[in-house]
Amino acid sequence: MNAIDVAAGARLIATGAVIAYPTEACYGIGCDPVNQRAVKRVASIKNRPRGMGLILIADNVERLLPYIDLRDESIMDAPLASWPGPYTWIFPASTRLPISLRTVSNTVAVRVTAHSGARHLCRLAGRAIVSTSANRHGQVPIRDYRMVWQGLGQVLDFVVRGPLGRQKNPTQITDAVTRRVLRSA
Repeated sequence: MNAIDVAAGARLIATGAVIAYPTEACYGIGCDPVNQRAVKRVASIKNRPRGMGLILIADNVERLLPYIDLRDESIMDAPLASWPGPYTWIFPASTRLPISLRTVSNTVAVRVTAHSGARHLCRLAGRAIVSTSANRHGQVPIRDYRMVWQGLGQVLDFVVRGPLGRQKNPTQITDAVTRRVLRSA
């Protein structure tokens, strides 16, 4: 991934920008999860229904812990065994998680990404970031830099150029409490 783009993207996230960047299977759209204006922009760009929540990715689990309710710490066993990797887990949401990121059932989806560029972006940004596929809700995720610019460039602040991971489909999503797979990869 272009190191200059990653550094610029990380700086922009800190200022409230909404950017696109490569992930395991497709380009993602992201921002600072505690910047409510940026989160609202992401939801608007996606045309995402209220209450669906958004995924958070990070370079390490410590960046995700403030957003997860871990009264039962044993629910971390399977996620920790799968991370870093292309596995998104649904957890009960912490009271510190902004409402705009929660699902209607008060949960949050999180992943410690194995994609080197996305990990580096989170590391340089110094935080977990929102990560949702770069497409309008219900449309096919975008897998090409040029297509991101063509389809969403007018509403994004920046696009990080770089290769996608080797995943053919978006990451698997599993409920950390029930261990039920909600979306297969």
